[in-house]
Amino acid sequence: MIRIEYETQRLSLRFYLVMLVLFLFQTGFGLLLALQHIDPGLLSGTLNFNVIRTLHLNFAIFWVLCGFIGTILFVGPLLSKRELAAPWLIHVLFYAFLAVVVWNLFTQVLAQQGIAIWWMGQPLLNEGLEYLEAGRIADVVILVGFAILSYVVVRTFPPIKQWNEIHWGLGLGVLALTAVWVFGLFFIERLDLQEYFRWYVVHYWVEGVWEVIHISLVGFLLVLMFKADVKAVGYAVFWGITLVWLSGLLGNAHHYFWIGTPEFWQFWGSLFSALEPLPLIFCFWHIYLDAHEDDMPVENMPAFAFLLGSVVLEQVGAGILGFTMTFALTNVWSHGTWVTTSHAHLALFGTFGMLGIAAAYYAVPIMRGLAGFDQRLGRLAFWLVFTGMLGVGFAFAIGGTVQVFVYRTLGLDWFGGDVAPAMLVAKVLVPVFGFIFAVGVALLVYDLLTLGARAGAAVRAPAATRAATGWSAPLSGWETGKWLLAMWFFGGIITVGLLSFNLDTVQQGSALFPYIMAGIGYPGLLLVTLFFVLRFLRSLEARTSAARAEPPLAARVPVGAT
Repeated sequence: MIRIEYETQRLSLRFYLVMLVLFLFQTGFGLLLALQHIDPGLLSGTLNFNVIRTLHLNFAIFWVLCGFIGTILFVGPLLSKRELAAPWLIHVLFYAFLAVVVWNLFTQVLAQQGIAIWWMGQPLLNEGLEYLEAGRIADVVILVGFAILSYVVVRTFPPIKQWNEIHWGLGLGVLALTAVWVFGLFFIERLDLQEYFRWYVVHYWVEGVWEVIHISLVGFLLVLMFKADVKAVGYAVFWGITLVWLSGLLGNAHHYFWIGTPEFWQFWGSLFSALEPLPLIFCFWHIYLDAHEDDMPVENMPAFAFLLGSVVLEQVGAGILGFTMTFALTNVWSHGTWVTTSHAHLALFGTFGMLGIAAAYYAVPIMRGLAGFDQRLGRLAFWLVFTGMLGVGFAFAIGGTVQVFVYRTLGLDWFGGDVAPAMLVAKVLVPVFGFIFAVGVALLVYDLLTLGARAGAAVRAPAATRAATGWSAPLSGWETGKWLLAMWFFGGIITVGLLSFNLDTVQQGSALFPYIMAGIGYPGLLLVTLFFVLRFLRSLEARTSAARAEPPLAARVPVGAT
């Protein structure tokens, strides 16, 4: 039986379990939103679209943070070689987290009735700012929770002079998680100034601080899965974090284009936003190196598959699709459309959500004391979730392209119903792919919640030996580079398509060119992404099968050989 090294690591289990429940509810809210896009009258007056959308967004943030916290608590003792400090505070943090989730659900119901309650110019229950809907009461509880997490992490870690790059990444990450949240703690009546500080939280907090924590956790999970060299991984973590902050600080300016800030932000925001994919490419490349350098078998394929999915969708959703839509000349069309929604779903779920699931698949079997477990459900759930999210991203992207032309180029009436019929095919595709995604979510939630109960009846079957040819052949760095270039090639086509909305012919009513570019770019990018992940995992599965099929060393050495 596998045993955890430190008993306080078990405190992470409850966070993983809550993460799974919240993920299930968030997916349900998303399906309901997709159906309300088709029938706007569905549950109108009972569960309004704007309330469900807010819950869908907020629950996404909640379950991702829950996964982060659980993973930090699990790896903290391993990094520090001692138990977590102040475990009683972790219990406080857990119940504070549950209170915020329940409070958010309750206040959104009140918001639908127009109840917010203000005191001294500040909204106590709900402030109504997108992504920052929580009122002051919840904001303060969240701040205290982050402070507790920071205290536990810093107290658990060894003295600073003994920190490696992963210590620094997680240490600075949790401290910044607390500090940047302060910008969301006040409400300003001037809308442009309020938006300026709101994006401090939304961009620096999510696209900056979360990225730092993400890179650090990916690095240490690679160390655990492949026994990778901590110094080599630390080197990659250092440069990843450095590039995230160097590009992201001014890259935040792509949020400033249309909120009344000075025009110079359009140039600087476009420039530095274009540099933001650099650390994502670095992270993408390093997972290839760590997975292939030592030719080690992959013992926990669901955990690695979700980790690979996290890094690849970070590259595609945050990097490539973020790149295509954040220049001022493309953002003027894409801003606030389904094109942005495509980027957001692939980036947020892909980068941060898949990391939490990967960590859960690594940690939960260890905490359950399972030497081996049936991985078939986890692998199937990965492909359903991964394929479903790529499909959802495609549907949003195509719908957004139509939306840009019909609404922003032709200027047809949104509320008069001119735009909705043009987007109908995309609106139908969203729940279709969303259902595939939801089935995958249900499978992985069931799998992780019942691993312990099913352990005695279902043990992983031995993998069949697979010939290392074709898609199962070893994956070289050269081939990986070609897959990466193919992704960026189709990203370039998407960018050209968005830029073409500035052409006179398009402005005069011809959507042929942008539609062709979108019809080539989006399917090309998402199919290359799907096939690359398939190729990557097939190569590792073949290597793992071969390793299991080899006889023990003693059986392979002839008698009398030296």
